[in-house]
Amino acid sequence: MTVDEALETILKSYKRYYNVNTEDAAKPFAAEAVFHSHNEQFFLVKAATLSEADSHEYVFFATADKLSLNDAKYFDEAAWAEGMSRVVPHSNHRSTDIVLIILAEHIDEEAAGYIKKLKRYKSYRHTLWGWSHYSVVAIETSGGNFFSNRRGKNLRKLFRNIK
Repeated sequence: MTVDEALETILKSYKRYYNVNTEDAAKPFAAEAVFHSHNEQFFLVKAATLSEADSHEYVFFATADKLSLNDAKYFDEAAWAEGMSRVVPHSNHRSTDIVLIILAEHIDEEAAGYIKKLKRYKSYRHTLWGWSHYSVVAIETSGGNFFSNRRGKNLRKLFRNIK
């Protein structure tokens, strides 16, 4: 499977619940997907609101023929910076998660090692105003290899058909 075919397959799975943007995605990404959720809990009537929570997720899709260590660092920094620029913490903010999905024909060993060690987290007002987690997934389309950081491992089931 080529990188473009893999990207189309993944974007189809995201289109059901996410707003997918391929036309004017943030640079250097081929596409991005955005999910927003607002949850309210009431006591008997809507006027008696117990709690409200806003959750957001920003998914950035990067493509490359050969992913080197420098490319992995570049995509990592760009995704974290773009995602963090969109965070608006407030009293009802629960979480804003940032996900980076890299599709490459070949992934260098150094890049795979870098991706496995990535860990980013930010709390807002000591988690009273929520937090941000960072998940990274890199898929080697030529061999079907899957590399991720610890938070990205839960996405393995979603991408198991990409080979």
